[in-house]
Amino acid sequence: MPSDNDLPPMKAQDYSEVEDWPGYFTAVLGKEARETLLAALDLFAQEGRIGGFAIDLAAGEGRDTLELLKRGWQVVATDGHPDAFSHLWPRVPEASKHRLTTVQEDFAEMQVRDCDLVNASFALPFCPPQHFPGLWCKIVASIRPGGRFAGQFFGVRDTWASLPGRSHHSREEVLRLLEGFEIERMREEERVDPPEVRNPKHWQIFHVVARKPNVP
Repeated sequence: MPSDNDLPPMKAQDYSEVEDWPGYFTAVLGKEARETLLAALDLFAQEGRIGGFAIDLAAGEGRDTLELLKRGWQVVATDGHPDAFSHLWPRVPEASKHRLTTVQEDFAEMQVRDCDLVNASFALPFCPPQHFPGLWCKIVASIRPGGRFAGQFFGVRDTWASLPGRSHHSREEVLRLLEGFEIERMREEERVDPPEVRNPKHWQIFHVVARKPNVP
């Protein structure tokens, strides 16, 4: 069996697979905001809505939180691991710190406040299945009319669907979860890692931006 020295270096996905979150935070530190968040913010801007109140679920090291603050949003960033905020706060400009609240909480205990945007970049697949229905109901209920959800769901053909404690959904299940929303973006990504990756996997990801209709 090859030693660690013989294997390719660990990447962000390798840390995610084993839920080594401090390693993951370090691996992705400095990366740009996720495409689904950027798309949602651009859609708000097209409506003339600059800023609002956002919940950034499982915010991690804070790439999306920083983008939200940059665009004038008030943000509650949540994460289950305390190391996340030690990476985030030092990178928040002083002029923006009053618009950021950080809350350490896991998916089981999470309270989602009424908001204009719930951002869940690559977060929901790591919610244990027994807690997912309750969490999703909270997310749906919290988004105000005209507000948006941005985030990812992992498919049932994704390699990690076999891991315990993960929530994966078929395309049909994702569409059912989004009933009552106007789906503005839904891109299905399915690919296989190249062999030079340490732990190659089959990915199936649904990238989603969806809007809650205004009340008539």
